[in-house]
Amino acid sequence: MNAFIFDLDGVIVDTAKYHFIAWKTIAETFNYNLTESQNENLKGVSRSDSLDLLLQWGKKVLIQEKKNMLLNQKNKHYLQLIQEMGSEEILPGVLNILDFTKNNNVPVALGSASKNAQLILGKLNLTPYFSSIVDGTHVRHSKPNPEVFLLGAKNLNTPAKSCVVFEDASAGVAAAKTAGMTAIGIGNPEELKAADYVFESLEQINISLLNKLAAI
Repeated sequence: MNAFIFDLDGVIVDTAKYHFIAWKTIAETFNYNLTESQNENLKGVSRSDSLDLLLQWGKKVLIQEKKNMLLNQKNKHYLQLIQEMGSEEILPGVLNILDFTKNNNVPVALGSASKNAQLILGKLNLTPYFSSIVDGTHVRHSKPNPEVFLLGAKNLNTPAKSCVVFEDASAGVAAAKTAGMTAIGIGNPEELKAADYVFESLEQINISLLNKLAAI
């Protein structure tokens, strides 16, 4: 049987809007206007690497002490924004697939760059579905490095080639493919064309494909 590994942001819940608000506020501190299209490039990227991109776009150079201060400010603002999250924010199709994994004993892991993944899963009441939660506190390299997915596979005692990754970002799809895993892209087909399958929503994945993906 195969195992399923889920990204968090944009796959299980849309926290991108909260990240955008928080990063936009940070960018404004050095008079830079972050756009929504640029924010797409921050999906699946670690907090530190996201700040480096932001500074690069704004042509700003900061000492590490100042960068650390901005990273803390961003996370504090983000945490304030997500405190009110609830199960109503779970994206369409997620519960159907998680119930499928539960009913068929499919091993499930989370593979996310977010350092707040456990908090968010708790807010959504989804923690019991996951045998392993690998987040930004467990890895040194962000996607497209495959570390987060390889660690998830290891925790599930499943070979990488027997893992199916659900991702909404091109960096995440690249990480899954580098790891030798099957990649399911959720979102724009043009951005995710390296994936093995692409759907606009998890709702579009039917039971026959789930059986095939899980190798049941």
